[in-house]
Amino acid sequence: MAISLQQIDLLRERAHVGYKEAKEALEKCNGEMVEALIYLEGAKKTKEKCSSQFFSKMKKIIRKGNLTRVVIKKQEKNALNIPLNLVIVFTIFATPVVLVVFLLALITKHKIRIEKNDEKDCSVNKVLDKITNKVSKVIDDINTEDSEVKKEC
Repeated sequence: MAISLQQIDLLRERAHVGYKEAKEALEKCNGEMVEALIYLEGAKKTKEKCSSQFFSKMKKIIRKGNLTRVVIKKQEKNALNIPLNLVIVFTIFATPVVLVVFLLALITKHKIRIEKNDEKDCSVNKVLDKITNKVSKVIDDINTEDSEVKKEC
């Protein structure tokens, strides 16, 4: 019996197997879809796709977020060192507080970094460094102008 591509596609969708497994199962079961499904289940070749993949990806993301740290430091002394997941939770529930802490850290010339567990530098750190440098320059300019104004008085 000839097995059609439509039959193979339908079996692949239902059993979450590859083309090869679907074709072999249909051939062994003489093109009978239900028998092929039963055969694949019995051979433990079917895969539960949606829920298990979703939860495994979520676990991986949470694990990665716990290993990645947000560090605020000034002159190599850590002022704050917390997991990225905690920063995300704080940002969701207390956005104004997080913004104030971020701005205060910049104004007081603290460096904000995101440090991964694998020692690789995040591309976000380049942006954070640029922001820190710009804010520091503006603060230095303000302090210079302020001291010049005081000398004139």
